[in-house]
Amino acid sequence: MEDSIWRQTADLPRFDPLDGDLKTDVLIIGGGLAGLLCAYQLDRAGVDYALVEADRLCGGVTGNTTAKVTFQHGLIYSRLLREFGPERARLYLEANREALERYRELCREIDCAFEEQDSYVYSLTDRRKLDREMEALERLGFQAEWAETPALPLPTAGAVKFPKQAQFHPLKFAAAIAKGLRIYEHTKVLELGPGTAVTNHGTVTAENIIVATHFPMLNKHGGYFLKLYQQRSYVLALENAPEVGGMYVDQGEKGLSFRNYEGFLLLGGGGSRTGKKGGGWRELEDFARRHYPQARIAARWAAQDCMTLDGVPYVGPYSKGTEGLYVVTGFNKWGMTSSMAAALVLTDLIRGKENPYGSLFAPSRSVLRPQLAANAWESAMGLLTPTAPRCPHMGCALKYNAQEHSWDCPCHGSRFGEDGRLIDNPATDDKKHL
Repeated sequence: MEDSIWRQTADLPRFDPLDGDLKTDVLIIGGGLAGLLCAYQLDRAGVDYALVEADRLCGGVTGNTTAKVTFQHGLIYSRLLREFGPERARLYLEANREALERYRELCREIDCAFEEQDSYVYSLTDRRKLDREMEALERLGFQAEWAETPALPLPTAGAVKFPKQAQFHPLKFAAAIAKGLRIYEHTKVLELGPGTAVTNHGTVTAENIIVATHFPMLNKHGGYFLKLYQQRSYVLALENAPEVGGMYVDQGEKGLSFRNYEGFLLLGGGGSRTGKKGGGWRELEDFARRHYPQARIAARWAAQDCMTLDGVPYVGPYSKGTEGLYVVTGFNKWGMTSSMAAALVLTDLIRGKENPYGSLFAPSRSVLRPQLAANAWESAMGLLTPTAPRCPHMGCALKYNAQEHSWDCPCHGSRFGEDGRLIDNPATDDKKHL
């Protein structure tokens, strides 16, 4: 019941663990979609690489997405225009538009339920925000469309429409591109140093290392424990619910999303910062009972997303003092297009080629954003809260999540089962005493 519809309907290939020491040009740590696409692009470019995954391929966040492939990421363009200016806002649009086109090309040959769909960002009450986004897009040279939302079961102030975006089955896509790649499953990195990674099955030596572990695993470089926080969001797959004719997301942080997949309506929402109280599945179930009384819940699951300070992912050199070490993280709920954009950027950087989007995604950009203070406050409160279970990552107090029967960290988003088993990073080991 708490397995995503993608996991229930995909058969991912299996790969053996590493067997002894290995030398390669590029080591990718993490087998989610971002790491997998890096491996795929490097393989196509003829670069020597290896990917190690601590568990199974795409066993984490990738299997819990709603799988929208779009360069409409909420109402981001008015914000980017205001905070970064037109050049960088345009770069963000172009990077993600290119990512969508790469998916379009690849999926012509892959049976992964890829289909063109219009994308909508709606607002329940605030038309002015939508108008500002339309104006920003016009300044950037992209013709979005104004739309009403008659397919939704709630009144809105309208929506910004991006035509000809897409949706797909992420795990069927991953299964197809993984075939023939150099991947080692059940190979956990225990220690990471300059040019080396010690795993539970041998040591890997590499000129370049890409950390694609969702939340970066190294605390002493890059300051990611302050530059990132994590959010949980929830999904129901409803049978006997209507077709909505597109992909919809509320511009508000606590709003709902809608899309169809085959005979199901995927209803998303109920989110909150990890470790904080949110509506969860109960909020979605209440909404479904009110608006889709004939529907039946076929599956439910939850996703966890790394959020950056400014809404743009961190892709590039891990920090200024770590030569040959790269990171990809912080997709802000838009991991499908962002994973592809990141893989294209990192492949160029590793090959010594200049990428037009490298400076936009550079992790070393300014951290002087309001969210930094909020993250620092949460960390301070987590450290000072005098409760028993502590997160092994940095010592914050864990909070019990009654809906998911887990212990969650509000500081950085690590999660543990009631038995102490690690569910989500940045913690790297189980919690022995809960």
